[in-house]
Amino acid sequence: MKILLTADLHYTLKQLDWLSACASRFDVVIVAGDLLDIVSIVDLETQILVVMKYLRRMQPEAQLLVSSGNHDLNAKNLAGEQFARWMRRVRELGIPTDGDSWEQDGTLFTICPWWEGDVSKAAVAEQLERDAAREKERWIWIYHAPPVSTEVSWNGKRDFGDVALREWIELYQPDFVLGGHIHQAPFAKGGNWVDRIGQTWIINSGKQIGPVPTFTVIDTEAGAAEWLSLAGRERIDFEAGEKVEL
Repeated sequence: MKILLTADLHYTLKQLDWLSACASRFDVVIVAGDLLDIVSIVDLETQILVVMKYLRRMQPEAQLLVSSGNHDLNAKNLAGEQFARWMRRVRELGIPTDGDSWEQDGTLFTICPWWEGDVSKAAVAEQLERDAAREKERWIWIYHAPPVSTEVSWNGKRDFGDVALREWIELYQPDFVLGGHIHQAPFAKGGNWVDRIGQTWIINSGKQIGPVPTFTVIDTEAGAAEWLSLAGRERIDFEAGEKVEL
């Protein structure tokens, strides 16, 4: 299975054009949050309409999996916590999204929403507990923020990782956690696009300007991943744990 991972597109239309053009080359295409941009001059509802058009266009070309990030929040739940209500419209397209699971060939994908409070956090905990009980050969989480105390959560000045996520990783030990959120991590001194907690590999492709986003291609059969950006190209062999520049 070849998986394309990207995140933090932040309503960059040229990058959405690129993703739309190349989606068919992969078995699974993951957009791990922050499709929208809360500081854009374009209002969120208009951004949502445009992004939905892109997702609708890509949906027949590849299996899409989409999670929300902190820029995607557009409503409040009954507890007053923000959430990405428009992800329900993404689900109506037949695209698995926040709170969903999707399985293919023994690989289970758990798609987690961005959470903003105790109620939303508890829902994610229940989702992970539910999927932990499912039979599977490989378990992949899609979760916008990286876990705390990792190189993928370091922006060059401080750690912006998710404490709860690290606790869940240590409890369940999934094979992969795929996300984004910390744009600078792959480029910052002391940062990285890949790190490991126990048996769990965590990947954050980062963010860059220009028509092509930073992205990672994960090949589950080869047991390797390649990260591509304006800074260059790197590959890691998961079994050997060795990263090399290409």
